Amino acid sequence: MINVNIGFSDKTGVIKPMHSVNNGPAGARVRGTSNFDLYKAAGIPYARNHDASFYDGYGGEHTVDVHRIFKRFEADENDPASYLFESTDSYVKDTLEAGTKIFYRLGASIEHGQKYGTYPPADFAKWARICEHIIRHYNEGWANGFEYGIEYWEIWNEPNCRNGGSNPCWQGTDEQFVEFFTTVIRHLKERFPNLKFGGPAFCNAYDDCYNDLLFSEMQKQGLPLDFFSFHGYARDPHYYAESAFKARAVMEKYGYPDAEIILNEWNYIRGWRGEDWTYSLRMEKGLKGASFITASMICAQNSPMSHFMYYDARPCGMNGMFNTDTLAPLKGYYPFPMFNTLYRLSRQVSCETDSADVYALAARNRGKAAVLVTYYTDNDDAPPVEAKVHLTGLSEGRVWKISYRLLDAFHDSELIREERFSAGAMDTYLTLPLFGTYLLELTRA
Repeated sequence: MINVNIGFSDKTGVIKPMHSVNNGPAGARVRGTSNFDLYKAAGIPYARNHDASFYDGYGGEHTVDVHRIFKRFEADENDPASYLFESTDSYVKDTLEAGTKIFYRLGASIEHGQKYGTYPPADFAKWARICEHIIRHYNEGWANGFEYGIEYWEIWNEPNCRNGGSNPCWQGTDEQFVEFFTTVIRHLKERFPNLKFGGPAFCNAYDDCYNDLLFSEMQKQGLPLDFFSFHGYARDPHYYAESAFKARAVMEKYGYPDAEIILNEWNYIRGWRGEDWTYSLRMEKGLKGASFITASMICAQNSPMSHFMYYDARPCGMNGMFNTDTLAPLKGYYPFPMFNTLYRLSRQVSCETDSADVYALAARNRGKAAVLVTYYTDNDDAPPVEAKVHLTGLSEGRVWKISYRLLDAFHDSELIREERFSAGAMDTYLTLPLFGTYLLELTRA
């Protein structure tokens, strides 16, 4: 018997936006083939717009990336006619209308084949000025723009990526990237002191050689850093909490103790090649992937993480949320609205389990409470487990209704039963199938 102990009277913090994603809603609303309503219902807090240019539905090759908006580097960066904003305008508008804020990645999508946008810019200072105008377009109305108030601006993506001796994200030297990054962040922070700038979306938090190369130089120059962003793909959800603690240690070492820790690409990966890769893609789109999503969000919540962004909501091979063809919800969609139930409650309360494979999180606010529980292990043959959920700290003498929603092979976060009780504490018992997830919602009756 697994024990899950919830103390509703013991507030431990706030529920953070751990259910953000890369990219926005997809499809054509006018044709009825859009996932807009589902996306909006999930309550996704932020969407990072990396790799948006790979999807025609967002505008494809005309979207988001700096070299796709400003197509001729020799053009005048002060002339609105030098910019092609229309596709990105539409993409940003759709995402914001879904209730999701934009986390804007300044740079280029990954380039595994022919390289276009991942070469070092010919003039780092001019590239920074181009980005300045993109920001002004979306936040200050420049070039028939908007006043969206986009707060987070990330500089580049995975400059330290190594793939068989080549780099699909940065064609220059490591030293060139340091010069590039420091030039850009200095300029943008001087122009927009109230916005948040950071990056550089490292492949992980553990590349100490690159950490030292970049952050020691930033420290030497006295440059600001609002957030440290990096990525992580794993099959153990605990890896994400460990990565966040590592990132926090890196920031403290180089004099940025207040920098936000942002892990903005993650998903289930057993391996990147051969059968491990194809297995990973299959699992991402099924129940195992859904349980991994839930467990990972819970681990990230209980870490120094400020933001956690799943890769990817864009129609692609690594999208476990929506069917690529029909945009119908897959099993991996449901953890997002389930986690959002706790996010709306805001107040995290004490929650402990005595099993490394059973993950739980609880929240409460104003006569409502919720508990999220999932059973995840990378062992596909693990048997079901029984769990006793011990609830304490509820108001004595008040009648509570508890609703049970289940995500498993046969249910898609469906209500399967309800109970009422009036004690300040109670025990409830769950049979957790492998990769099953429960959302328990408590309301005063």
